[in-house]
Amino acid sequence: MSSLKIGFICGSLRADSLNRKLAQALMQIATDRGANPVDIDLGSYGLPLYHGDLDTPASVRRLIEDCLACDGIVIVSPEYNGSVPPVLKNAIDWTSTISTDHIKGPVYGIAACTPGPMSGIMCMRELQFLLLRLGADLVPVQVGCGNADEAFGNDGALVRERTRDLARMMLDQMLDRIKTGR
Repeated sequence: MSSLKIGFICGSLRADSLNRKLAQALMQIATDRGANPVDIDLGSYGLPLYHGDLDTPASVRRLIEDCLACDGIVIVSPEYNGSVPPVLKNAIDWTSTISTDHIKGPVYGIAACTPGPMSGIMCMRELQFLLLRLGADLVPVQVGCGNADEAFGNDGALVRERTRDLARMMLDQMLDRIKTGR
């Protein structure tokens, strides 16, 4: 199974983001499950704000290719005002103007992390709607991590048992769907 690639997209660009910490913890769990995690860092693509009059930047095509190179993709996102953060929505909007193959091809998982108790549930709901609308194969288990300041150990691993169990279940569902061809 080590040849299976799981891409991880974080909807936050901040280096110290709680969601980046969650993505790193999920990447370690993916490794423990025998998968090869791939960091798809939205900050490295330099995507301009979507504008229909602009020519499609080469970085948009590179992002699509990087997603298509993965068997599965986990989107880990903060919640901004009860919704998907602009950097993530912008990436989805840009790429979907060319194709949705990178959304329809890999198996998707969703995770969110918040400093408060609600665990990003509003963002996950909107992201689920958006991905399903675009044809994604989305596993049912999602990883919500509220009160995230207390969720990680000194080594960055998830220490809250329920969150760690959800992460394992989500990744196992993804890997099972990938292996069985859905």
